[in-house]
Amino acid sequence: MSYRGRFAPSPTGLLHAGSLAAAVGSWLCARHAGGQWLVRVEDIDPPREVAGSAEAILAALPAFGLQADDRVIYQSSRTAAYDAAFAQLQRAGLLFPCWCSRNDLAPSGGMHRDGHCIAAPAADRAPAWRIRVPDEEIRFTDALQGPQSQSLRQSVGDFVIRRVEGFYSYQLACVVDDAWQGITDVVRGSDLLDSTPRQIWLQRCLDLPTPRYLHLPLVLDSQGRKLSKSERAREVDAEQPMPALRRALSFLGIRPDTAAMHPSALLDAALAGFDPRRLSQCSDHHLL
Repeated sequence: MSYRGRFAPSPTGLLHAGSLAAAVGSWLCARHAGGQWLVRVEDIDPPREVAGSAEAILAALPAFGLQADDRVIYQSSRTAAYDAAFAQLQRAGLLFPCWCSRNDLAPSGGMHRDGHCIAAPAADRAPAWRIRVPDEEIRFTDALQGPQSQSLRQSVGDFVIRRVEGFYSYQLACVVDDAWQGITDVVRGSDLLDSTPRQIWLQRCLDLPTPRYLHLPLVLDSQGRKLSKSERAREVDAEQPMPALRRALSFLGIRPDTAAMHPSALLDAALAGFDPRRLSQCSDHHLL
């Protein structure tokens, strides 16, 4: 299968420097491979969403020269696919309902490792649904971070697939949609590196392909903290895109020698000398 990458923002705020760097990094990798670059809005957590942010992010991307090769997919329209995956896992006997509170799980460090709920069922409220995880190491090689290994049972335990409110987890939705969209390569921030073993386990359970992974270093704020929308990171200026785009490229270790005055021309110059292997030369640092 030819290369298909994606940028998958959550609409919990506006496009900031960290998400722009991730978008540019994934776009460059896709274009370098002669592949496609898709955009998917991961709007499956309504309580955390900021009204209008999805539209604002999608409107900002073209201003930075980032054009998707197919229509934008919204996860909020994909519930039937998640229902089907949930049913498949349930038929395989991998899921169990869970009424455990945080206090119930406190003795085990907030994790669930028993393969069944240790709390009494509550008739007055719906349960969360968890997947049983194996007592084995999940291993993969990240294209930038190198060999990775994680024991799901020890690190995350039996994790939630569908929340009490009925919302599907990021892990399940991401796995189902990456397979449905034919994603071959996932390029994203290293804050999601820890999620990858869970996603690989779900791919195996659902008999879905596992894409290649490349996790980029994180953009940090002036205090050394990860930039995130929840910390009210400053929005990048789509009206004056060149400064933010140059900073994003510089963060990725790319400094094209060009006087380009337009984002598309700057991206073309960056792509001409781009080598994904050189991304290893960049590291977590400030971009403000």
